[in-house]
Amino acid sequence: MKRFNGVLVDVLAPLALFYGLRAAGVNQLLALLAGAAIPVVTGLRALAARQRIGGVRWFVLGAMAVTVASSFITGSPRALLLRGVVLMAALGVFLLVSVWARRPFLYEATLAVLDPGKQGTWRRNWDDHPPFRRLLRLCSALWAAACLLDAGLRAVLVLTLPVDAVPAAELVLLVVTLGALVVVQRLFGRAFLRRNGLRMRGVEISPTAAAR
Repeated sequence: MKRFNGVLVDVLAPLALFYGLRAAGVNQLLALLAGAAIPVVTGLRALAARQRIGGVRWFVLGAMAVTVASSFITGSPRALLLRGVVLMAALGVFLLVSVWARRPFLYEATLAVLDPGKQGTWRRNWDDHPPFRRLLRLCSALWAAACLLDAGLRAVLVLTLPVDAVPAAELVLLVVTLGALVVVQRLFGRAFLRRNGLRMRGVEISPTAAAR
């Protein structure tokens, strides 16, 4: 939960800072850079405290490095806004590749947030039930496709909307994407498990762990 809250700060604080600075008359590029610096600062603090930086935060930092460099070269705030596109595309590719890994990303991500008792159930279902393994791979592919679609829609927003409207529009897109995925996955997952005679005893597939 602490890590999830940290990522939530990385999402909402830059948005608030951007619109606050714009209201104060700061130009678009500087306001975006100020907001984009927040995940960098939190990442550096985690390193200084010798904490483990989660996978998504590494994506954020990597996307920042690429897009900040591009924005300085071009002087364009739109180049900086493309960091969201880069982040979602990279996450989508990572999830897709994990489908063919020994264990998909959703298995590891969910295992990390379960309590010890449910972790045992999770591992036993993985070890003993091929349909459960297939379900996790299917759900990982679903999340990969959604991230790639989200990246494409973000690119359209960045290139067509006024710069000041893009950060808010991106947040709305993120909420819609995550909400739709959670609902679809829950319905599909429960139906799949019932068809295959599996009961998870209160354990849910929870890709929100990817936000760590």
